[in-house]
Amino acid sequence: MNDALIPELCNVNGRLEDTPDVFTLDLVPPPGYRGFAPGQFNMLYVPGAGEAAISISGDPEDSYRLVHTIRAVGDVTSQLRTRDGHSQVGVRGPFGKPWPIDAARGGDLIIVAGGIGMAPMRPVLYAALADRASYDNIYLLYGARTPRDILFQEQLMEWHRQGAITAIITVDAARPSWKGDVGAVTGFIGRIPVNPRNTVAMICGPEIMMRYAASELLVKGIPMDRIHVSMERNMKCATAFCGHCQLGPYFVCRDGPVFRYSDVAAMMEVKQF
Repeated sequence: MNDALIPELCNVNGRLEDTPDVFTLDLVPPPGYRGFAPGQFNMLYVPGAGEAAISISGDPEDSYRLVHTIRAVGDVTSQLRTRDGHSQVGVRGPFGKPWPIDAARGGDLIIVAGGIGMAPMRPVLYAALADRASYDNIYLLYGARTPRDILFQEQLMEWHRQGAITAIITVDAARPSWKGDVGAVTGFIGRIPVNPRNTVAMICGPEIMMRYAASELLVKGIPMDRIHVSMERNMKCATAFCGHCQLGPYFVCRDGPVFRYSDVAAMMEVKQF
């Protein structure tokens, strides 16, 4: 994409309703599209409604599709939910610092996701599985509110059945018919055998979950600078111009959204107003 401040109109391939409040938009990439790195985001624009920063949730190697998985929580995202194969969406991006996938090569990779935080983690799995021999164990711990809120469930479990990843999927609450795990995802980190000096961890979800997950990983002996979190706070312009996403000395849209936990741990304890 040419100008970081000017959206390019992209045709909508289709829309998938993932859960009661989450949907996936499949867009045709704009001319000159150069791809994205796992963890980056785009600004999606709807005329008359505005823009929203949305993580890219598709396969980084797929140059024919630009995929975003979105929770409908406001005006822009609710309008995006109305887009279909006969409409267009404005796109700016990709922006932001990606997940440090290369740092995990030759060792274990731990992914901890909560809720919609699974969306920006899926490209990490796509990338790692495309080069599976470069990694030892790949662990996914994913927590959702209920079974019907689990994103990409069939795909994740297929990867698990194939032995490509070890997946632990848990929910906060479920009916007796649910045969899987129940409880906070952070409570299952203890199940993972960890080689602390040869492991990279990546966490995305609500900040309170990320703090608890990081604490559990620290207890397992993983160094703070080998734990990474995605801080998707208040991003409005994506170019470090408006200042809405400032976090201490950082602008999340430019310096993140992915940070080493050692760089942001203290600031994650500060409440937002």
